[in-house]
Amino acid sequence: MSSASFSPHPLLVFNGENYHIWVVKMKTYLQAFDLWEIVNADIEPPPLRANPTIAQIRQHSDNRAKKYNIMSCLQSGVSDVKLTRIMTYETLKETWDKLKDEFQCLEKTRQQQLINLRRDLENLKIREVETVKHFTNRSMAMVNSIRLLED
Repeated sequence: MSSASFSPHPLLVFNGENYHIWVVKMKTYLQAFDLWEIVNADIEPPPLRANPTIAQIRQHSDNRAKKYNIMSCLQSGVSDVKLTRIMTYETLKETWDKLKDEFQCLEKTRQQQLINLRRDLENLKIREVETVKHFTNRSMAMVNSIRLLED
């Protein structure tokens, strides 16, 4: 039996627009490499104890490398202008939180967007010149926008 190899798509570069979409893609990207949990945990691997085995040294090195792999993903996943805003942060959590604080809608704005989207969805009607497929795409886009804002 052959095993399929996974080759991730290049990262979507965040340029300041559609933050909620970028977050979903970045989380999924990091989850594909089993790295997402490390972002929120924000803990350093414990130091090696005296006389470690080669396996312990490798494990420690792998654990330390994960932090830098994630930071590399975050830095590669933002435009150069956005990178200048996060490059001084040392920890993953600080970096992730800075992006979230700066680009996620304020709660009040978010709630208003939700209200507007729900109202638009309730009043959504198919246009005479519109195909069913186009109408379905419009309605699903609204539903997905609501889901993103509810997170």
